[in-house]
Amino acid sequence: MQNQPNQTFEELIEINKGKIYRICKIYAVNPIEPEDLFQEVVYQIWKSFTNFKGKSSINTWIYKVALNVCMRSRERLKRRNDKTVRLDSIQFVTKQNTTNPDQDEKYKALQSCISLLKPVDKSIIILSLEGLPYKEIAKVTELSENHIAVKMKRIRKQLLNCITSKIK
Repeated sequence: MQNQPNQTFEELIEINKGKIYRICKIYAVNPIEPEDLFQEVVYQIWKSFTNFKGKSSINTWIYKVALNVCMRSRERLKRRNDKTVRLDSIQFVTKQNTTNPDQDEKYKALQSCISLLKPVDKSIIILSLEGLPYKEIAKVTELSENHIAVKMKRIRKQLLNCITSKIK
């Protein structure tokens, strides 16, 4: 969807909130963090919304902002975790929408395997799972379309090996 002249910031967030949240959920460390990351992404989009130049589609730009915010947050968290102790004994349980335990197991395996990927590979597979074509992924990651195609082949192989070992 291209940016319509009369499209408001709120409408763009409403249209893209699912995509933004899924990206945040992949980069989050615990069940509460996706909401925090989501708020940070929306804030950063709002802050720079008037600076959008239109060199790509608004959706591509939103993906790029979301990935950059999530990756920066992850790096900050890693640096902070070296100095602090996490209270992992405090558990927050989110409501699960799936009722099929087999699907839930596959989803968890996929999430686990994606979390093991290098940051760039993780970004590429997230965008691919969102349905972006290689051309758009190339714009978001600032890699060539050919490079994306080669990386996707390798990433798929890694994920297949990982998921196969987790689901038996």
